[in-house]
Amino acid sequence: MSDDEADPELLALLRKSLGLGGGPVNPRAAETKVLENAQFVFDNAIDVALNPCNVKAAAESIWRQMLKKGYSTQTWSQHKLHPKSKDEATVDFVFTMDLLNFSFWSELSHDKRFAIEYRGTKWTGYWSLVAALQRALDEEIPITTPKFWTNEDECNEALLKHVFRSATEEEIPLLKERLQCLREAGRVLCKGKRVRLYKRAQILIADLWACFNGESFGEFYDIDKITMFADYRIPQMLHQLGCLRYSPSLETHIRKQKIIPSGSTWEVELRATSIWCVELIRREIERQHPETKTMLVTASAPANGNSSNPSQHLGTLQDEKQKCSTQKHHPEKGVQEPSGPGFNAILIDFFLYDTVKELESDGAESIPHHRTRSIWY
Repeated sequence: MSDDEADPELLALLRKSLGLGGGPVNPRAAETKVLENAQFVFDNAIDVALNPCNVKAAAESIWRQMLKKGYSTQTWSQHKLHPKSKDEATVDFVFTMDLLNFSFWSELSHDKRFAIEYRGTKWTGYWSLVAALQRALDEEIPITTPKFWTNEDECNEALLKHVFRSATEEEIPLLKERLQCLREAGRVLCKGKRVRLYKRAQILIADLWACFNGESFGEFYDIDKITMFADYRIPQMLHQLGCLRYSPSLETHIRKQKIIPSGSTWEVELRATSIWCVELIRREIERQHPETKTMLVTASAPANGNSSNPSQHLGTLQDEKQKCSTQKHHPEKGVQEPSGPGFNAILIDFFLYDTVKELESDGAESIPHHRTRSIWY
């Protein structure tokens, strides 16, 4: 639809919030429909499936490991690249970060892939984006300011090339598309219009929630509506845990690191089934541990820290997978369980992402992530 057309779903939501929808006002009724659509794809998928037994076992192992590591929203801010202040400038930073948070994988070796050098350290992947933004702000480039994005004389391809200048010969992928994302978001934000995105919109809310620890700018009454963020790392970890199963043709394609086109059946099934799988894991954790509905695990470990050996961690998960038991376990003795804004798919996503990155750095991953070049993740 054009920019001038009214979105019927948004209108219906607005009417409902104003008490004009003919029924009781319920602000929690708003749904993204991401989960509903993911379940539909899962129910009709041909090349991607779930192993229910392993999903249950993984749920219990993930929960116990998260308790051990002290995984919570506070872990987010502990990484040295993430913002430490809790103000509107941080909201702008997180918005920009998640607006451009897509497609950082590379075919090159670690020492040759796109990397950002910042304060004596080389950063790759997602962290190269965060480092580039921090470096730009240090250079007094207003890269997180929406109004700046609409200034085509100043915020142009040459400027963005400078912001994302690499410490290697490989340049950042999809540079023009990233500039287009900034332009579009800048135009919309400066016009005051609503936008509806999916993966990156959800991760924006999740990062704000984690950054502000569920308070101030990070307080959302319906945070439990957020699903996991459909990228290419979580399917990799879920497959490693035995939760996802692929058809022989799809698995061969992934292992040979061949490109899977954006929007193809394989890609949609991979992302949607991962969303549904994490939802089942979340439900299983809540079923086995009802206290999770009103708590968060303690925040005692650094973000992306090596508080446990990745190989040992994987062994623990695999042992639990072999047990395939629905018997209820109890947290380790001495683990504190404070009250908090609740347990949800966001923390599971963050935890699985950090875990698979640890496994990768240790050379312990069992399958590569699927390759799709896209602005959507």
